[in-house]
Amino acid sequence: MPLIILTGFPSSGKTKRCKELADHFRERDKTVHVVSENLAIPKAGFRKNEYYADSQKEKVIRADLKSETVRLLTKDNVVILDGANYIKGYRYELYCASKAARSTQCTVFCAIPPETAWNFNQQRNAEDVIQSSESDNSTVPYTREIFDALMLRYEEPIANNRWDSPLFTLLPESQIPFEDIYAALYDRKPPPPNLATQNAPLTSTNYLYEMDKLTQEITNTVISARKIGIMGPVQIRDNLHVKIPATINASQLNKLRRQFLNYNKMHSAGGHNLDKAPDLFVQFLNANF
Repeated sequence: MPLIILTGFPSSGKTKRCKELADHFRERDKTVHVVSENLAIPKAGFRKNEYYADSQKEKVIRADLKSETVRLLTKDNVVILDGANYIKGYRYELYCASKAARSTQCTVFCAIPPETAWNFNQQRNAEDVIQSSESDNSTVPYTREIFDALMLRYEEPIANNRWDSPLFTLLPESQIPFEDIYAALYDRKPPPPNLATQNAPLTSTNYLYEMDKLTQEITNTVISARKIGIMGPVQIRDNLHVKIPATINASQLNKLRRQFLNYNKMHSAGGHNLDKAPDLFVQFLNANF
């Protein structure tokens, strides 16, 4: 269930922190999955610096990383996304995905002065080539041009943003607050998913047909009563009356009927119990007038 999003400048120590976090949670008998940008780039057949110079290639890898991250989210697994994650909109997408999966998450920001990051980058000496699908390009240095471009693109996480919260900021010399991160992931409830991200409840075809038929009969009863001059409440059954103004026409009633049916599909009003449906529909009509 928990998701840890690593983010930071190039050469800020994200992969090192990722390994430390993974080791810690494995020591606590948690299943840990690492989704690594450093592995995804060569696996896709891209060279590191060429990849960051091409926005279309970046979009492909970001989509793959997001898809893999969401696929691995379960009740107990810890998923760590190791990558630059420098776009706040992308971090927001990950937040929405984990929220829809009813998962907790946190953001670990590897903060570092640009000069220090460049010095760390210069200590790397691996050649930027495409090797096997298991290649890790984390030791490949950035060119000066790509390094500066990534620094300019970077959108720093903000603790007040719900998609970056809770936020843990780590300097190169900082110790990881393992207990605080563990509590953020396991000792709090995930945010409730938005209604728009939830699947509509399953309903039987027969139930929907019967509901449509029943509401149409009630609507026709009201319309017929108005046509013969009944201006007061219209009786549907014992102790069940539609109390709406006499000026309401058939078009308005049918519009309300469609609204009720759509709401019923989304929320399973009546719990598929057709016996309650007339009461619910009449209450709906009366409440809307």
